[in-house]
Amino acid sequence: QVQLVESGGGLVQPGGSLRLSCTASGSIFSILAMNWYRQAPGNQRDLVASIGSGGTTNYADSVKGRFTISRDNAKNTVYLQMNSLQPEDTAVYYCSIRLQLGPSRPIIRNWGQGTQVTVSS
Repeated sequence: QVQLVESGGGLVQPGGSLRLSCTASGSIFSILAMNWYRQAPGNQRDLVASIGSGGTTNYADSVKGRFTISRDNAKNTVYLQMNSLQPEDTAVYYCSIRLQLGPSRPIIRNWGQGTQVTVSS
């Protein structure tokens, strides 16, 4: 019923920038936290950034000062602005949104399909 569509990934040179977006659609009662994760080959999936319903943000130490997470509630969209990208940022990036399908339904977490970010010269 609910789908998350990601976009914005690609190949950039070190020092470049990318802006990822993730839009949720379907029968959604409310959206709570929105998160970005990333997973490099052979590694676990790690939390990169999160933003709560009240606008509170949190970042992994490795991206602090370079990445910015934001949300557009009217569009049910979360963004990740990535600046000063380095090869170590290369990974598949996944959005994850906590939401409710109804007023008496459990809070669930949906995942996007992932988008590849490659930083290389």
